[in-house]
Amino acid sequence: MPAGVRPAWVDDTLFPFESRFVDVDGHRVHYVDEGSGPILVMLHGNPTWSFLWRDVIRELRTDFRCIALDYPGFGLSTAKAGYRYLPEEHAEVVTAFADALGIVGATLVGQDWGGPIGLAAGRRRPGTFDRLVLANTWAWPTNGDPYFELFSRIGGSAPLRALARQSNLVVNAFVPAGHRRRRPTPAELDHYRRAQDSSRRRQAAAVLPRRITASRSFFQELESGLTVLSPLPTLIVWGGADKVFRTKERARLEATFPDHETAIVEDAGLYVGSDAPEEFAAAIRSWHPADVA
Repeated sequence: MPAGVRPAWVDDTLFPFESRFVDVDGHRVHYVDEGSGPILVMLHGNPTWSFLWRDVIRELRTDFRCIALDYPGFGLSTAKAGYRYLPEEHAEVVTAFADALGIVGATLVGQDWGGPIGLAAGRRRPGTFDRLVLANTWAWPTNGDPYFELFSRIGGSAPLRALARQSNLVVNAFVPAGHRRRRPTPAELDHYRRAQDSSRRRQAAAVLPRRITASRSFFQELESGLTVLSPLPTLIVWGGADKVFRTKERARLEATFPDHETAIVEDAGLYVGSDAPEEFAAAIRSWHPADVA
C-alpha cells in the first residue's frame, strides 16, 4: 500500500476514525487520535493493528484521548528498508512516536506484545507513562519455561514462518482463536487479512513467535528495568478464557506491579479488548476516572 494513504478496503463504518500518519525514524507510522482528556496509548499484539481497539475507542473517546498506533509492517504502517520487525525495534519506534507527539503522563494500554513493547518504551523514557493497563501479556524472559519454549520453537520454525508468509497463517489461526466470546465477523477478519495481503507484509507477524525466546536480551533488560515502572498504578484486565497466557502469567504481573487492580473477564480470550470491549472500557473508567489526568 502507498505510504501515508488509507486504503479503500478500510470500512468507515467498522473503523470510523481519521487515519493519521507520522514519519518516525524513516517509517511511516499510522495511528488514530480520538477524543480528549487523559491520554490512553493503546498498543496491539500479533498479528493485529489499531483496528483491534476500535470498540474500546468508541466507548472511551468521549472522556479520554485515545491514541492507537500500528507498528511498522502491521496495519497501515510501512517500514523502512532493512527493518527486521523485532520487538526491540518496535519499542524504539514507540519511543520515537511518543517523542514526536509530545506524549507525557499517559496511560499505557498494552495487550500481548504491546505489553513488553510499551513497557520497554516507558523504561527508556520515564514520564511517558504514569499509569499502566496490561491485558494478557508478560514482561520477562520465558527461556526455560517448557510451555513458551515449545510455543516459540514450533511457531518460529522455518516451515511455520513460511506458511505465515504464504497463507497468512498467523491471522487465520490466531485472530479467530483469540476471540472466545465474540468471534470476528467475515468483514472484521478481512480487515486483519487485508492489512497483511502479501508475503512481504506478513513477515512482521511471522517474525514474532520466534522472538518470544530469541529476544532474551530484550526481555532481560526489560525485567531489570521494571523497578522504574513497577510502582505505577496498574490495571490488569485479563481474558480468563485465553489459551496463550495462563493464570501463572497474571499472578506474576500482579506480583510485579503491587499497586494494581485486576479485572477478570472470565469468558474472554487473548484479544480481550476486542472480545469484551464494553467490560474492558468499563474497567478503565472505574479505575481511571476521566477527570483524573
